[in-house]
Amino acid sequence: MTAATSGKRRQGPRKGDLREKAILDAAEELLGREGVELMTVESIAKGAGISRASLYFYFGSKLEVLTALVGRTVDALAAQAEVAEAADESVEDVVRASVRHTANSWREHGLVMRAAVDLTPVTPAIRGLWTGTVNRYAAAMTEVLARAGVPDPAVAEALCWMTERTFYWASVNGDDLDRTADICAQIWCATIRGNN
Repeated sequence: MTAATSGKRRQGPRKGDLREKAILDAAEELLGREGVELMTVESIAKGAGISRASLYFYFGSKLEVLTALVGRTVDALAAQAEVAEAADESVEDVVRASVRHTANSWREHGLVMRAAVDLTPVTPAIRGLWTGTVNRYAAAMTEVLARAGVPDPAVAEALCWMTERTFYWASVNGDDLDRTADICAQIWCATIRGNN
């Protein structure tokens, strides 16, 4: 009798899910060592501990692996946007916390996020994932800013794209991400105060 016929649910992740995670983890690690250009399907498969043929069971190309890796990362970012929108703290505190979360995301997944920005002009699937995430943040922050009397969605959108680009360049240049977060938060808060 199988788990399906006995009414019991399988505990833990499926083997395929673990392999897919290993592939994405290997690709993220390779971004740091080889970069997008030098990374190959072969090097990703080797890093995941599987054969190249096995990798093709899950992904059809290196670009599909990178797209899934960006997707995994932006899922975590989208969850942060929902937290910001639901927070009941002061608007400036929500802004500061959101920018700190952004800094932490760039610290933890900066290589993936930089690759996403770099691949956006040439990869429609990644462009959709990345711009969708920034737009989701802008929508959440529009709600937050509206509580402070700044209802224009264009303000939140401009500030979100400014923040994205500022962190991108800080990550590229190896700048202090905490200082970058402080500067971005100051700009957000100055905008809020200037509109009241």
